[in-house]
Parts: sequence; C-alpha cells; structure tokens
Amino acid sequence: MALTERRRIAGFVTIALSVWLLLHVFVGRQLLAQGTLPRGGRVLGWLGLAVLALGPVAALWAGRAGRGAAKRVLEVAGFTAMGLSSLLIVFALAGDAVLARAWLGAGGFSVAVVGGALAVLTAGLWWARRPATVRVVDVPIADLPADLVGFRIVQLSDLHVGPTLKRAFVERVVDTANGLHPDLIALTGDVADGFPPALRYDVAPLAALRAPHGKYFVTGNHEYYCDAAGWLRELEDLGFLTLVNTHRVIHRGAGRIVLAGVTDLSSRGLPGHRSDPAAAVAGAPESDVRVLLAHQPKSAFAAHAAGYDLQLSGHTHGGQYFPFNILVRLFQPFVAGLHRLEAMWLYVSRGTGYWGPPLRLGAPAEITLIQLTRA
Repeated sequence: MALTERRRIAGFVTIALSVWLLLHVFVGRQLLAQGTLPRGGRVLGWLGLAVLALGPVAALWAGRAGRGAAKRVLEVAGFTAMGLSSLLIVFALAGDAVLARAWLGAGGFSVAVVGGALAVLTAGLWWARRPATVRVVDVPIADLPADLVGFRIVQLSDLHVGPTLKRAFVERVVDTANGLHPDLIALTGDVADGFPPALRYDVAPLAALRAPHGKYFVTGNHEYYCDAAGWLRELEDLGFLTLVNTHRVIHRGAGRIVLAGVTDLSSRGLPGHRSDPAAAVAGAPESDVRVLLAHQPKSAFAAHAAGYDLQLSGHTHGGQYFPFNILVRLFQPFVAGLHRLEAMWLYVSRGTGYWGPPLRLGAPAEITLIQLTRA
C-alpha cells in the first residue's frame, strides 16, 4: 500500500474515532451529568460508556491479531457493543432534539434512552440470527423474447463474512440459493470483512454455488479496504467470473442477455478500477436485455444513461436496523426494493448478511430471486 494511501486511511480512522468518542461523551453528559445518580453510579456509568466506545476497537484488533475462541468472543462482544452504542447515541440525540427531559425529568429521560436502546438491541439481535428471506421479484421487460421469459437470477449481496458471520452461515446461503435452481448467480459486492488468507476457509462454500449460465462477482466498497485484487483472485478460484467494468453475453435459445459489471464507486488505487457503466458495455453486441451489476445504487444514473434495462445493487442493507433504515435515505437515493428510473429498472437488495453489529430490525436479510417477465 502506497504511503499516501496509508496516510489517507490513518487520517480517516483518526477523524472517525474522534467523532465516535465525542459522541459517547455527549451521551454521558446527557445520561450521567444531571445529578440524579450518586458519585459511584456516575463513575460506573462513565466506565461502562468507555467500554462500549472501545468495544469496536477491540473487535477490529481481535480480527487482525487474535486467534481461537477468545478472538470470536471479542469480535461478537465488540460489535454488539458498537450496536448498543449507536442506539444510545441516536436515542440521546433524538430525545434531546424533542426536549424529552423537560417532560420526563432527568431520571425518566435516562431510563427512556437506555430502555429504548436495549429494547431495539434485543429485537435486532434476534432478527439478525434468522435465516435470510427468499424474496421473489418479477421484472417486466418490454419485448422480452419467449426464450428469456422466466430467466432466473439469484442475487446475493453484502455477505460480510468475517467477525460474526462464518462458514456455517455461508453454507446455509449456498444451500438456499442452489435450491432456487437459478439460471445465473450474481454476487454484488462486500463478500467479506477482512483479508483473503484469513477468511479463505469461511468463504470456501461459495465454490458450491451452481447455475447453468454461470456465477458472477463485482466488487463492493469493503473489498477495497482489504485487498480488492486479492478478493478478485479469490472469487475466481471459487468459480466466479469477475466483472471489472466489462461484460459477458448470455445465450438462452434465441434470447440474448448482455450482463455487465462495474467496480464499486469507492474504488481507487487499482489501474482500470474507476467505475464506468458505459465502458462496461463498450463493444457489446445487440441484445434483448442489458443487465448491470453495480454494488451501489448510485450507479443507476450512469447506468440509465448507458442504456441498461436492469441494475442489481446492494450496499445499503436497507438501513440494517432501526433507525438507520430511515437515516440511510439521507445518503442513498434508493434504499431497498424495486425502483423504476424512466426506462430502466433498479433492484436494491437489503443484503444477505450484515456489517458490524449483529443486528437487523426493519430491514430483513434477503436472498433475491429475480425473474424476467414480459411487460
């Protein structure tokens, strides 16, 4: 990694950690600095917030340096702490914004914030451990030839294999996907959180995915945090065709699909990795359907301009858990589900796994079965 890239990452981490710690100070002042607790209770409260704030740091450290059962315990505990912290921050900010302390009192306000965060955490932990839902989505295409009617694409996205999602999770996903008997499989980025050598065993079941017209992979933003070139090689070793701003032509009977894929919008530093939907179909033959695999929904505007009929994306996790499934709309124009962008369809998966906190609430994980139909 170049020195300038290391400095950029170090600067980002420093800023993010500083903001994270300051937000915990804000929560502490909201909950503990109101004089309703004895001195010993306030000390314990601040210590508890310090543990929550440093939990994600411990989890990330364990992921890189730890081994065995202790590593797994630190990862699960650290990312669960991150989930609780994020909820405390949101509830404290929201309560402060609506002046809840004025009508609940200092003690009632603290109880409401902590109680609300713990309730959402408990529900989110339970939902995150439920198997991904199979979501069937019919996409109507104008003038679709008979040979392509009912063409089935299984989309997997945002597996995030790593700290809390391991090989057993991947095996369940593979079994479910194969049971849908797809014609083609698309994995739209963020396959793992970590470097290929450390997670090779856990992602290995992806080799067992089967589809007569192949399985395809495009990078997400997390690949660029942990050796994108290495992950492209890893997925190729598992039998995927990797689409780096390029395309393949799929034939079924007289029907023809151009399937293209672009790198993630956050890609940098690797030659040829600037995301470009138009370049991905340069030189493509005439076809009945043009499909783009692009990790971020934001690519849809360039995809529409390049003449695609359908884009498959992920990245948002549908917000993953309340209230972030509402807040994510501030950063992404499309969050989940099927959308129409003039003549083009866009489907945004809520993700098959999850990132960071092992929480899901209001945004269930999914394995998506896309079926082409005639408009």
